[in-house]
Amino acid sequence: MKKLLSLLFILTLSTLLMGQTGKVSDNLSMKSNLLKMERKYAIYLPPDYETSQRSYPVLYLLHGSGDDQTGWVQFGEVLNIADEAIKSGLATSMIIVMPDANTGKRGYVNDVKKEWLYEDFFFQEFMPYIEKTYRIKAEKHYRAIAGLSMGGEGTFIYALHHPELFSAACPLSAATGPRSIDDLKNYRLWKGVEGISDTDKESYFKRYSVLSLIENMPDDQKKAVRWYIDCGDDDFLYEGNSLVHIAMRKKEIPHEYRVRDGVHSWTYWRASLPKVLEFVSMSFHQF
Repeated sequence: MKKLLSLLFILTLSTLLMGQTGKVSDNLSMKSNLLKMERKYAIYLPPDYETSQRSYPVLYLLHGSGDDQTGWVQFGEVLNIADEAIKSGLATSMIIVMPDANTGKRGYVNDVKKEWLYEDFFFQEFMPYIEKTYRIKAEKHYRAIAGLSMGGEGTFIYALHHPELFSAACPLSAATGPRSIDDLKNYRLWKGVEGISDTDKESYFKRYSVLSLIENMPDDQKKAVRWYIDCGDDDFLYEGNSLVHIAMRKKEIPHEYRVRDGVHSWTYWRASLPKVLEFVSMSFHQF
């Protein structure tokens, strides 16, 4: 009888655990002194977050231009995809954080005139707030970043600027910034800016051109971040991603580069997300 009761208990517990789902909140906010406003964010907490006392690795997942913190929730189906990846063993349990970079001024970087300091906000205010508020392993080994389009550009920039903070970076269908100083005039964050000195132009180009950052990467940083780059063969941003891949090959920077059939669409990015979760989970593991 005791064995039967024990078996029933185990089966019941297993059923409950299998039925657990993660939780998504997409209208949270925190105060930013740098941006002088409330900043919204969304967060995915894994199925066992409420029933455990453990701390978790974290993935910062960045949306694209025109979306906000709800993009990956509403269109990217992050809840279902992350739950399934964790349940199947493809990915480890992790917290996924989705900040809003659409309010105020669109983009993840500081502007030319240094009047809108979103990048400073992310590292000085947002990330510390998130990692104190939630049970997160606040170490490079357990921190990754990914994003699509404008968020892919943010992924490149953040991981290239701070390789000491991220173990893995996964830009998807990414914008890659200006390819030359002359190309700054076509760069969306530069439009409408006049009277900037040549020195400031060169400085801004070097800081926000992905190709320039890669070509000037110190040798001792080549393996600091695990890279997974993914872009559709019919995506309008394919050329920039191809050039980044070639530059990384020439520089001997290890990376995974994937080109699949697809365009710049949520259909493509939903298919990308499980692989992203698997890839960053490999960085979170010990070998």
